Amino acid sequence: MNSFGTKTIESPHMISDKCFIRTQILLRVLAAAFTLAAACSMFTSKETVHVFNTEMDARYSYSSALKFFAYANIIGCAFSILSLFLVSIFSRKGLHPKNYFYVFLHDMILMALLLAGTAAATTIGFVGKYGENQSGWMPICDSVPKFCHKVIKSIIFGFLGVIFYLCLTIISANQSRKIQV
Repeated sequence: MNSFGTKTIESPHMISDKCFIRTQILLRVLAAAFTLAAACSMFTSKETVHVFNTEMDARYSYSSALKFFAYANIIGCAFSILSLFLVSIFSRKGLHPKNYFYVFLHDMILMALLLAGTAAATTIGFVGKYGENQSGWMPICDSVPKFCHKVIKSIIFGFLGVIFYLCLTIISANQSRKIQV
């Protein structure tokens, strides 16, 4: 016995919109996960060592650049989750090209914030690992290896978050160019 079913034929435009929404959701979830991992790793990075009967602490909070990195990643994670809700609302209402532009602006601002924080943390991490002879700054990673490994792991997570936001920015910019004036 044959049953006759109705097939819905989707236009290429509908397929590309579904692909766009799925890609947006996947990249935003990954960006939120990696920025959260970067912030958590940075917030828990501390080590205490004893040097000549003196206790010394290495903490992220002693460096304004590492604090900026941690808070930028928390902001990035929060706005990634918020943008997940916005993208899901846009997908239900139907995608209007004007919305693409707002998503593009959101992604570009967050990418710039995350990139600035990651660049600042990378600079301090480099000085911590190799020192700066001309300024008289000695490397500290030989003394506090656990702290340095956590900071390096956090910076790697931060760069992955930046890469995901770069992808989101490129995708949103490509979609926003469809705006008709």
